Amino acid sequence: MFRSQVQRKSRLRSGFQILELVFHVAIRNLRKTNGNAVLGLALSIFQSLMMVLVMFALFHLLGVRRIAIRGDFLLYVMSGVFMFMTHVKTIGAVAGADGPSSPMMMHSPMNPIISIAAAALSALYQQTLAAGVILFFYHTAFAPITIEDPVGVLGMHLLSWFSGIGIGMVFLSVKPWQPETATIATSLYQRINMIASGKMLVANGTPESIRSMFDWNPLFHVIDQSRGFIFLNYGPRYTSIDYPIYFALTCMMIGLMAEFFTRQHASASWNKGR
Repeated sequence: MFRSQVQRKSRLRSGFQILELVFHVAIRNLRKTNGNAVLGLALSIFQSLMMVLVMFALFHLLGVRRIAIRGDFLLYVMSGVFMFMTHVKTIGAVAGADGPSSPMMMHSPMNPIISIAAAALSALYQQTLAAGVILFFYHTAFAPITIEDPVGVLGMHLLSWFSGIGIGMVFLSVKPWQPETATIATSLYQRINMIASGKMLVANGTPESIRSMFDWNPLFHVIDQSRGFIFLNYGPRYTSIDYPIYFALTCMMIGLMAEFFTRQHASASWNKGR
């Protein structure tokens, strides 16, 4: 008579509630770094723009402009920078998501998977907006842009994001056990990708001895394949789309298994002694 009755929810309703929660957590992540949402997005655009200008100037100073693919040289630079920024920002966002011992996990129905999904979506939104604004500005103010296969380029953009999620989940699974080590490893991987991503190289014109140093990196494959979709006269011969997909799925499975194991042993007192 006095027993509380729990109202069962349909799967469809539960799914929409989870999506709504992911949306609100993603908005929280966007506003976390800056209280002003518009200013935070403007800073993301400015970071990407500065990276493009620095890479453009570096190409000129090093005198390597001649190795670029035949076509718009600045578009060639942007193709590498946008994929790189999306990849490393996603890694940082996912690796910094709330873990099983976070105070946020005490509020039902919050869980680490929702936190990871929200962090990844917020990173994708920021970098997609930044790339879209910069490309639109360049197209209208300086030179018309022609992209051979826009759908393929969008697919590579999403693949750089997806591979960043997988790698970020591996770092996130280490974080509750060794927070300092995970933070250093995440930062180190992001810095290494400044060179290891191969955004300054054209895979078809790079000797095998040099190309072998970049083949392990999924971002190297994504950037080279994206240039095949952007430029009419370029067809990637030494990179593939399959490798980044399998690499990301493998990292994601490792991250999910490690996160499940961590969740079984997580304790709010872990961080008290640190």
